[in-house]
Amino acid sequence: MIPRQRRDPNMSAPDVVAPDRIETIRLSSCFLPLATPVSDAKVLTGRQKPMTEIAFLFAEITSAQGHRGLGLSYSKRAGGPGQFVHAREIAPALIGEDPNDIARLWDKLVWAGASVGRSGLSTQAIAAFDVALWDMKARRAGLPLSKLIGAQRDSVRCYNTSGGFLHTPLDQVLVNIDASREKGIGGIKIKVGQPDCAADLKRIDTIRKHLGDAFPLMVDANQQWDRPTAQRMCRAFEPYGLVWIEEPLDCYDFEGHAALADKFDTPIATGEMLTSVAEHADLIRWRGTDFVNPDAPRVGGITPFLKILSLADQAGLMIAPHFFMELHVHLAAVYPREPWVEHFEWLEPLFNERLEIRDGRMLVPSRPGLGLSLSDQARAWTRDSVEIA
Repeated sequence: MIPRQRRDPNMSAPDVVAPDRIETIRLSSCFLPLATPVSDAKVLTGRQKPMTEIAFLFAEITSAQGHRGLGLSYSKRAGGPGQFVHAREIAPALIGEDPNDIARLWDKLVWAGASVGRSGLSTQAIAAFDVALWDMKARRAGLPLSKLIGAQRDSVRCYNTSGGFLHTPLDQVLVNIDASREKGIGGIKIKVGQPDCAADLKRIDTIRKHLGDAFPLMVDANQQWDRPTAQRMCRAFEPYGLVWIEEPLDCYDFEGHAALADKFDTPIATGEMLTSVAEHADLIRWRGTDFVNPDAPRVGGITPFLKILSLADQAGLMIAPHFFMELHVHLAAVYPREPWVEHFEWLEPLFNERLEIRDGRMLVPSRPGLGLSLSDQARAWTRDSVEIA
């Protein structure tokens, strides 16, 4: 019989963590103007208009114990006002709840708006709350978000996309490439998918010669090729030693992406337009990609994003999260395999802090939480706001 252990009466009682509760939520609808209208292949094929602004949904959550968290979601071209309205409707469900119960609260919010779906705009609105709760939890612990989750590294490889859009003349793209390399950025992604495939090939041939054979280069067709065109272009791009070819087909053509990934040496990347864990699970089940491009705001926040990372890791895939480097540098840092993070300087005016880049890598901030605070400029660009208490 094992003797029962007695507690030493001289030992102090263990600390008991007092429960907390969500007290106030401030929602803001902010529109960031772009200096130049932006075009990719979707514009050249007539499916979209040039992008002139990005809509952001900010959630600032405060607890009864005085802890704070900042989260956001976003939408390009359309959907921003809809995210704000949906968030405003479901926000009261969080009042009085323990902010540490993040997974349970995600489920509560998704069921609060389940009649309009559990993916797409409804869960993208939830992302702002989810990110804010994770930010609060990490701040409360005095840790960067990556350290709270469990970091694998303190820096992540980064590549620039913003300098290589199709509205930018080729000579200016080369200038942008040189500027990115001078900043210490470690890779370059160029938009392709023009109606004239020869123009794409000329563009990439010139850029590869400018960069040299060894510098990491990616291309992105933004879903604008059909299957025969994608086959021809993937074959034509084989000699250029690309890190990946992104979105050669419609994002839901998992079978077509799988055929390209199986046939060609150049890796395939896709996933940025998928809006749920279930959609990413189907993509991975089909083996439709070599690099998964999940977007935390688009899939509903950090909570579902971590589930996607687990699926990708089990399948032995690489990841390169889409857009929003200020959040994704933390999430990429927890992935077991060496990831990439996408560099866009577009969001920098929204925050008081800046990310540091050195020797081809983006450094994970050491500040607690996301390490971000909204700038006065973000407040000035806010068109609508509401406080729920």
